[in-house]
Amino acid sequence: MQIEVVNGDLLDQPVDVIVNAWNRNIIPWWLLLPQGVSGAIKRRAGWGPFRELAKHGPIPLGGAVFTSAGRLPFRGIIHVAGISMWWRASERSIRDSVRNAMKLAEEKELTSIAFPLIGAGTGSFKMERCQEIMRDELEQITSELRVTIVIYQR
Repeated sequence: MQIEVVNGDLLDQPVDVIVNAWNRNIIPWWLLLPQGVSGAIKRRAGWGPFRELAKHGPIPLGGAVFTSAGRLPFRGIIHVAGISMWWRASERSIRDSVRNAMKLAEEKELTSIAFPLIGAGTGSFKMERCQEIMRDELEQITSELRVTIVIYQR
């Protein structure tokens, strides 16, 4: 598997699918303030992907759900529940989110995927540690997918 780490904007990556670091989907999507990755997606993709996501109900911690990409140029968005109800990420939730997103991308026969740092930001995980965990988990997966980890930078 080819893994690349870049500085930039997740929504500008030349990939088939992006990953949205989401909550467990227990709070109605329309109540959440648009912030972080989800906020950027809502502003550029529209509300469609989040309406689709709501139909899936609560996502288990570390779980992943595929939706359309709305107005974004991707084949879809994979939403992962990387943070708990208490707005905290754990090594386990990060690893499970990465593994389940990759599995879903493989099932959808995609060729490339871009991840934000799952659990950094509102999940209270340090960026460096989050990146280490994600790389370690990705290196344990056998896949032909081209993977990009995006460290947000304006």
